Amino acid sequence: MFLKKYLKNNFKKILFYLFFILFLVSIFFNFIFYKKIKEKNLDIVTEVVDGDTIIINNNQTIRLSNLYAPEIDYCAGNLAKKRLEELVFKKRIKIETVGKDSFKRTLGLVYYQEKLINEILLKEGLARYDGSPSPKRDILKKVYDEAFKNKKGIFSLCVSQNPPNKNCLIKGNIDRHYPQKKRYFLPSCHEYKQVIVEKDLGEEWFCDEKEAQKKGFIKAQNCP
Repeated sequence: MFLKKYLKNNFKKILFYLFFILFLVSIFFNFIFYKKIKEKNLDIVTEVVDGDTIIINNNQTIRLSNLYAPEIDYCAGNLAKKRLEELVFKKRIKIETVGKDSFKRTLGLVYYQEKLINEILLKEGLARYDGSPSPKRDILKKVYDEAFKNKKGIFSLCVSQNPPNKNCLIKGNIDRHYPQKKRYFLPSCHEYKQVIVEKDLGEEWFCDEKEAQKKGFIKAQNCP
């Protein structure tokens, strides 16, 4: 009798609470369902090749767009690779494809938990900017310029105009557009003071001309 009376007097309140509980349960299961659907569209990084290249679970190679990190055997090459491993290795990522590179590898904007990995690498000065077309090109150029201005990463570790060794004064320079064009500059060369040694690009300081020639560099023009 008491229960019937209680139910009658509180029917609307009980109904409200029941609907509210069902609503919460519905939200919970929708969230779980959405999460599973979302995870199906993500890829797992199985290998980090270097500072700008990864391999995902279907054995596909992905090259991060709008940047190029130092080669492994160049200055900061291992540092860039290690940082990329920290960011994406064995993690589920989202890839926004923007094209193919000259080796037919997929170029992409890589996201982990809404963070753009391309942006992080450029912001920390662990890669150089590549102006290829992409939806995030302007943002990536901006953070790269800031890293360059503030001498972050490679711009403090790998770039120099003054020799680290006073006995090794020869500057090895590689043409950006024609990497096979490798020249060395002696202190007596007219352009010597303008040349910057960028070790992340494979450029070096040499102690003598034979050392430079052994590495494939030839004497620059306008050198006595």
